[in-house]
Amino acid sequence: MAEKRDYYEVLGVERNADADTIKKAYRKAAIKYHPDKNPGDKEAEEKFKEAAEAYDVLSNEEKRARYDRFGHAGMGGAAGGGGFGGFSGGGFSMEDIFEQFGDIFGGAFGGGFGGGSRQRSQRVNRGSDIRVTVKLSLQEISEGVTKKLKINKMVACDKCGGSGAKSSSSYATCSACNGSGYIVTVQNSFFGRMQTQSVCPTCGGSGKVITERCDKCSGEGAMKGQEIVEVKIPAGVGDGMAITVRGKGNAARQGGVAGDLLVVIEEEHNPQLVRDGNDLIHNLNITVTTAILGGEVEVPTIDGKARIKIAPGTHAGKVLRLRGKGIPDVNGYGRGDIMVVVDITIPDDLTREERELVEKLSEKPHFKEAEGVENQNIFERMKNFFR
Repeated sequence: MAEKRDYYEVLGVERNADADTIKKAYRKAAIKYHPDKNPGDKEAEEKFKEAAEAYDVLSNEEKRARYDRFGHAGMGGAAGGGGFGGFSGGGFSMEDIFEQFGDIFGGAFGGGFGGGSRQRSQRVNRGSDIRVTVKLSLQEISEGVTKKLKINKMVACDKCGGSGAKSSSSYATCSACNGSGYIVTVQNSFFGRMQTQSVCPTCGGSGKVITERCDKCSGEGAMKGQEIVEVKIPAGVGDGMAITVRGKGNAARQGGVAGDLLVVIEEEHNPQLVRDGNDLIHNLNITVTTAILGGEVEVPTIDGKARIKIAPGTHAGKVLRLRGKGIPDVNGYGRGDIMVVVDITIPDDLTREERELVEKLSEKPHFKEAEGVENQNIFERMKNFFR
C-alpha cells in the first residue's frame, strides 16, 4: 500500500496557511484533476480524491489540529478498517465529494463543467457519529492496548435488515423523479443557462419509495440497541487524540451507511511521571548527604523501578536523562526519554547533635562560601534539559 502524502504537500500550501489559502489551493487542484476534464484518467481521479481528502482535514480546525500533532496516525481508523473519512473506500464515492464540497464551485460542482450535467448516483443516508472517552494509563499508552467498549447506539433492525420495508415487494416508483433518482434544474446565470441535477429529495436517489413499512422499526430501519466494539489503540497515543472506528457509530435510516465511532484518548494522571510529548519528567528528591557524597537511588519508569547513580557534588536542578525510557512515537519514530530533575531535601528539624555537626562543617573551607556551579547556571540547566 502506497504511503500517504503529507496533506499540506498535496494542496501545495505551507503548514501555517490560513483557511482561505487552503480553500483556493483545493479549488485549483480540484479543477485540474476533475473527472470531466480528465475522462478515463485513473491517476487524475486518484489525485482528485487525494485533494478532497486533504481539504476535508485541513479545512476543519479540530481535524487539522489532530493531524498537525499526530500526522496520518491521528486520522486513520486504528480499528474497524476502512480508509480515511470514507474517501478511500469507507463509504464515500466521487459523488459524495461533489456533494460535500460543491459549494466551493458556487453550486456548479455537482453539475459538471461548461454547463454539462453529471448523472448522480443514489444518495446514501448516513448515521450520526458517536464520541466516547477512554482513559489510559501511561503503561497502556506505552505498550498499546485493545479495549472492548459497550456502546449504546442505533442498530439496524433485525427484522427488515435495516431497509425499513416490510418485504422486498413493499416499494413503488417515486412519482417525484419518475424513478430516475434525480431531478434536473435549469438556471439562468451570468455565464448563461446552466443545467444542474441533484438527488431527488423524496426518494433520496433510489428511484423508489416504501409502500409498506416494517412493523418492528416503523419503517426507520434502525432502532435502539447495544454493541460490543473492540478498539485497537496503538502505542504512543496522546491526550485528546481521537481514533476513528469506521461504521461503528449509529445505524442510518433505511439501509444507509452507519456513522463512525470516535474514541477520544484521556491520559490518567500519574503522580510520579509527567508526560511532555514523548518524554517523561520525574522530580527526584535526594538528601543533602547523597548530593554531597553521591550514591545510587531508585526512580520510577513505565516498566518499574530503575537505579541511577548520583555523582558526588550534584546540585539542585541537575537533569539526568534515561534514554529510550519514555513513550514510543505514535508514528513509529523512536522513543522518548525520562528526564530526572534533581531536587535536594533540606531538613528543617535538626537534633542538637545534627546541628552541631552542620555548624562544624560550616567552618570548613568548602562550606564557607556559596560558589557558582560551573556550567550549571539556570540557562545551562534549561539547555541541558532539552538536549
